[in-house]
Amino acid sequence: MPKKESFKQSMDRLDEIIAQLNQNEVELEEAITLFEEGLKLVKQCDAQLKQFEKRVSVLSEVKEEGEGDA
Repeated sequence: MPKKESFKQSMDRLDEIIAQLNQNEVELEEAITLFEEGLKLVKQCDAQLKQFEKRVSVLSEVKEEGEGDA
């Protein structure tokens, strides 16, 4: 199973894909392949962001509960 890329690595790769597609020198088949890769990366980044949001929410709740004890 391939190692999951970090959020930054995924975003960097998305930037590369966008740059390649904007060059207008990419063959149609390659453009479609790049587009598919980009969609997978967007989905992966979205899932990671949702996980980060949950973690921040949990940490915020823990902090608020801790402040109530003071």
